Amino acid sequence: MSRRLILIRVVAVLAVLTGINYVTWRWMDSLNWEAWWIAVPLVIAETYSLVDTFLFAITMWRAKEREGPESAPAGTVDVFITTYNEPVEMVMATARAAKLIAYPHETYVLDDGNRPEMAAAARAEGLGYITRSEDWTDKPRHAKAGNLNNALFETDGEFLLILDADQIPDPLILHRTLGYFGDDEQVALVQTPQWFINVDEADPLGSQAPLFYGPIQQGKDGWNAAFFCGSNAVLRRDALMQLGIVGYVRNLQDSTERTLRAAEKLLAREARRSQSVPELQTELKDLRIEVAQARAAITSGEPIADVTYQLHATINASSSRLVKHDMDMMAEDLAAINALPVQRDAELGALVIDQVGLDALTTRELSPLAAVKSVGALVDALRVDRPDEAQPIQPLATISVTEDMATAMQLHSMGWRSVYHHEILARGLAPEDLQTMLKQRLRWAQGTMQVLLRDNPLAKRGLSAGQRLMYFGTMWSYLAGFAAIVYLSAPVIYLMFGVMPVNAWSGDFFARFLPYFLINQLMFLIVARGIRTWRGQQYSLALFPVWIRACTSSFANVVFKKPLSFVVTRKDGRQDGALPLREVWPQLTAIVLLILALITGIIRVLLGTADGTGTLVNTVWVVYSLAALSIVIQALRYKGPAAHAEEAEGAP
Repeated sequence: MSRRLILIRVVAVLAVLTGINYVTWRWMDSLNWEAWWIAVPLVIAETYSLVDTFLFAITMWRAKEREGPESAPAGTVDVFITTYNEPVEMVMATARAAKLIAYPHETYVLDDGNRPEMAAAARAEGLGYITRSEDWTDKPRHAKAGNLNNALFETDGEFLLILDADQIPDPLILHRTLGYFGDDEQVALVQTPQWFINVDEADPLGSQAPLFYGPIQQGKDGWNAAFFCGSNAVLRRDALMQLGIVGYVRNLQDSTERTLRAAEKLLAREARRSQSVPELQTELKDLRIEVAQARAAITSGEPIADVTYQLHATINASSSRLVKHDMDMMAEDLAAINALPVQRDAELGALVIDQVGLDALTTRELSPLAAVKSVGALVDALRVDRPDEAQPIQPLATISVTEDMATAMQLHSMGWRSVYHHEILARGLAPEDLQTMLKQRLRWAQGTMQVLLRDNPLAKRGLSAGQRLMYFGTMWSYLAGFAAIVYLSAPVIYLMFGVMPVNAWSGDFFARFLPYFLINQLMFLIVARGIRTWRGQQYSLALFPVWIRACTSSFANVVFKKPLSFVVTRKDGRQDGALPLREVWPQLTAIVLLILALITGIIRVLLGTADGTGTLVNTVWVVYSLAALSIVIQALRYKGPAAHAEEAEGAP
């Protein structure tokens, strides 16, 4: 174990212990219950931050720094370049660079836009060109995951290098990564960093993410939980195909079990309605037992085709008996009608049928044959070819608008391993304007929250405890938007109205809070080891409306089936138009309120109507928040890397 890792562990333990000490004191002794409406949300937000500290400490506990694979590169490789509507020349620049990769391989352009000019350009360079087949018409497309899944069945390389349309690969990218698969046959994924050439030192849009593509991924790697980030990654085809087959079987089993449960409910309802006819009720109960036994057989692992075939035979036999019963009843009814006394009513001058006999016929129990036929139709609808999908097997996960994390988590749950190789082996283009960046971050957050809601890692079978925490930690981070609202509101409420969320700004507060805060910052400094983390801290707070929208829209999508739009990130320069003030009005409003609160707090101290210690604490709080939110102003004024470089050159 390295000295640095020992130091990280010591500081991590201290950060968690001082955090527990502070938050416990906040819950037990410091709450101002007279202002519970802000005091309780604030302590909940602080508890959220403590959990965040714990998850970060656990992430870094086993950080792994790899020197490279031991085995020589081996195996056949397909290079996939995914595109939808990016400029043809941009895609071709990536494709030409991919063609020059030193290791033998085949290069394919996966054009989800099905553009003739893209096809012509790719074929002119001697590259493979793949687009969706007619099978995808009027079927769910699953965005990038669908594009990759379609291509998987048209190629046959043992390994896949996946590149976004703008990611120019290093010629040695396969030499530096393929060996990991030889080192360990259970490795399914090797992820490398994403690095952007159009981002300068200032990086006002925070695209570079050096803390994530470095210490955090290395920390997850130590727990065998480094995950797929959508590009600059090599994957093992066998692992993906196994994932697709297992997913197909599970999906078929789940849909079959749901269908049979629905059939049981339908038969139970009809049995209750047929209580007056014992033979019908017995028939329905027996059939329901058969359906229940079929469901149990499928759950125990018996072949679905065999079970449903036998159930078909049982349903058909039951239908035949019910048809015979119906025919017998019809014959009895005809005989009864023929036997009814008919006489002429003297007053009405018309023929009249005996009402008592007629009532006996019209109140007879109807046959449940329709219900049994409905059950048969349900079972008939069970199709192994999944007609609702373009192809029955979907190797890359389709439960989210972003396929990467979900796919990696599925692979890990099946026992496959992953590797994070910390070497820049591809260089791409980041968004060049605030509006594009916000859409990109929203999509990432929505995809992550969809995975949490549909496939919670804490409850997912097959994952180790460490893997559960690594995936959950990433998902947990997107709840920060709700905590941010409280952190921004509390000092404003105190400075403007004097409402205290704590009983007093006592020595206990400083003795517990300051060690926790300072050690927490020290842990980040040690982990970062010279990496600039301030930009990430700024956007963690400044993007609070994006995180909240991601949580609410993903919940609406998963629970209420409200669709999410998928927007491909622009990488061909800035969007034209006015400043996107509508996109950041919550942040701008927060800035105005914080400044007003700061001015009000100072005036109240000068007038002697405010506590000096409390005002000082909250003033520092406000200044920190303003410094973090100021990045939004910088991002609004940012004119792209070219313009920024010109301004820098023209400066004295």
